[in-house]
Amino acid sequence: MNPIKFFKRLSVAKKIMTISIALLVIGYIFCLPRQLFHVPYSTVVTDRNEELLGARIASDGQWRFPPRKTTPEKIKQCLITFEDKHFYHHWGVNPLSIGRAVYQNLKNKRVVSGGSTLTMQTIRLARNKPRTIGEKIIEMVWATRLEFRASKEEIFSMYVSHAPFGGNVVGLDAAAWRYFGHSAENLSWAESAMLAVLPNAPAMIHLSKGRERLLSKRNRLLKQLLEKEIIDASTYELAISEPLPDEPHPLPQIAPHLVTHFYQERNGLYTRSTIDKGIQTHIENLAERWSNEFNRSDIRNLAILVIDIPTYQVVAYCGNVHFDRKQEGNQVDVIQSPRSTGSILKPFLYGAMLQEGSLLPQMLLPDIPVNINGFTPQNFSMQFEGAVPASEALARSLNIPAVTMLQRYGVPKFHHMLQQMGFKTINRSASHYGLSLILGGAEATLWDVTNAYAQMGRSLSHHRVSMNVSQRKEAQILLETEEKTDSEETIWADAGAAWLTLSALTEVNRPEEIDWKSIPSMQTIAWKTGTSYGFRDAWAVGVTPRYAVGVWVGNATGEGKPGLIGAQTAGPVLFDIFNYLPSSPWFERPTGVFVDAEICRRSGHLKGRFCEETDTVPILPAGLRTEACPYHHLVTLSANESHRIYENCTHTEPTIQKSWFTLPPVWEWFYKQHHPEYKPLPPFKAGCGEDSFQPMQFIYPPMNAHIKLPKQLDGSKGFITVELAHSNPNATLFWHLDDTYQTQTQDFHKISLQPTPGKHSLTAVDGEGNTVSTTFFIE
Repeated sequence: MNPIKFFKRLSVAKKIMTISIALLVIGYIFCLPRQLFHVPYSTVVTDRNEELLGARIASDGQWRFPPRKTTPEKIKQCLITFEDKHFYHHWGVNPLSIGRAVYQNLKNKRVVSGGSTLTMQTIRLARNKPRTIGEKIIEMVWATRLEFRASKEEIFSMYVSHAPFGGNVVGLDAAAWRYFGHSAENLSWAESAMLAVLPNAPAMIHLSKGRERLLSKRNRLLKQLLEKEIIDASTYELAISEPLPDEPHPLPQIAPHLVTHFYQERNGLYTRSTIDKGIQTHIENLAERWSNEFNRSDIRNLAILVIDIPTYQVVAYCGNVHFDRKQEGNQVDVIQSPRSTGSILKPFLYGAMLQEGSLLPQMLLPDIPVNINGFTPQNFSMQFEGAVPASEALARSLNIPAVTMLQRYGVPKFHHMLQQMGFKTINRSASHYGLSLILGGAEATLWDVTNAYAQMGRSLSHHRVSMNVSQRKEAQILLETEEKTDSEETIWADAGAAWLTLSALTEVNRPEEIDWKSIPSMQTIAWKTGTSYGFRDAWAVGVTPRYAVGVWVGNATGEGKPGLIGAQTAGPVLFDIFNYLPSSPWFERPTGVFVDAEICRRSGHLKGRFCEETDTVPILPAGLRTEACPYHHLVTLSANESHRIYENCTHTEPTIQKSWFTLPPVWEWFYKQHHPEYKPLPPFKAGCGEDSFQPMQFIYPPMNAHIKLPKQLDGSKGFITVELAHSNPNATLFWHLDDTYQTQTQDFHKISLQPTPGKHSLTAVDGEGNTVSTTFFIE
């Protein structure tokens, strides 16, 4: 029969009753809210094995951990025995329990039993309304509806996650940690029994009051478990002998800065991190020990980040030291704080230039005084060596060769590369940083720096799988979340450039007062230090095939200290960490990425026409585009090699031809002071022609320099000191400013001038008639 026709034939009373039943059914179906609990939760952070690192209290002041998905078997058996023996056999309401409760309450003329099932108690916790008969009916209705929606296991989890356990402790997990100092999964039978009886009367039974009543109820429950043969006699005896806890335990404070970071980023959530609790604890103890040492020099803060390279996961995160102290700066998470980079970015420039084919590892770079539009970088030693191989300049962290490299490579290109690598705090224009970008003119976080070094190690680890593998910019620190695809891109350097760069960094002198290369147990480590201007930041980053470790030492408030130098503070901490971490053999040399090339042994360039001493070394294919050696020349000499002979004089006496290694005059001036084996070109024999080689070069001022004269103490105009290098140490020079003779010099060619504002031309002439000039501007 058609339902509509059937309904029309019903009487009015039956229609009303039918509609009422339909509305009741619909109301019953939709009576239960989609989300039962609307309460704030604590922020909970665990390590990779779900061991608690720390937590932050919920916004309502309760220790309420995020809801569980399962319930440990012991607490489940205790709760069923104590609260709801027929939990698995009813549909949310137990009529026998309700009837018994009504009888007991009438008999005693007061409420002595509620008759609520665990499902009904779950509804009561969710609604959090005063207990009335009407509320009890609502709880019964909702409880039956909940049984249709959720499984018994899910209902159990809801209950234990929101049950009160006395004071401001809510939920099983918070109770287990607060009362027993360990997870709910590790609760003993005695501990489970105690927690099972607490929600029954959390305000009346407490660790500090009513202890005898609490102990009695716990032991009575354990007796019931024995009688039901859930536990045996020996387990029962051991359980009742366990004392009650004296007072709540403080929650663990491991990786507190990371916990705070997640409190800000993932408030109220359960976060399973990639941290290894064992490594983290050791790193924190190590950091505290070193911090106590540095405190003697009023250096108060230290941060450490350890990344596992094969998995690209963070295994230790020590954002600072002494989190629990009220000392200024200790709560600052230095790992996420921008700090001046010092020299820590130099390896990335070195690798980039190797990759594009504008540099070879042993290529000589100038280490001489420079003035680039008023920017006058200095080496840490305040000395100049004339010329230094590129890999040695990197290992020794020389500033002037690094500035020369960046000038050649280009600031905008290097700036863009750093941003692509994930340096988020290098966010101003390239022109804002200029050449100082390579010497600490920018700020970066320890997080970004350590990740960038880990990328180099990753490029070698992945080379064995794929040359073009896509990699994350940042190490993973959350285990339960997938990385976003937009955080991935091809690594900044290929395996060959990374291998050459890291190999150069293994030659950095270690801080220990020992000959570490003679000790077989010392693993090979590529490492780099950095010190910011004003001794405010000390950096050290190390890489092995297994780990990338970043260390920062300093004061979070920005105060500089004289002894705050990367190699002397952060360096020893770095090696202390690596001595603890498992060692690993060095990276295998990548295959199929290098070509063999003949390299001039003296200059590090590709073999030139007149290079006699060469080595066959592996270089990147792009390196074949670099310039052949420009420093070896074929010269004609007298038989005793004391003079050069011009071609038109070769018939007058015996001569020989020889390849000669000659550097530019300024390079040579400083180079020969550190290299006694260097031989300057002998002078031409008198009357035998002109020297085709320029024997002298200005050290200062460089061509087209803009100079502002300093003022004297009395306020008068100051002087400019000009200096020139000559290949002949016995030469006499005659100085002219704007065609006006000034003076002459011997041995040391340095004079002071006081030119007027404007453009000037400075000329020097030696006794052989050789001339050199430079132009400068006085502002």
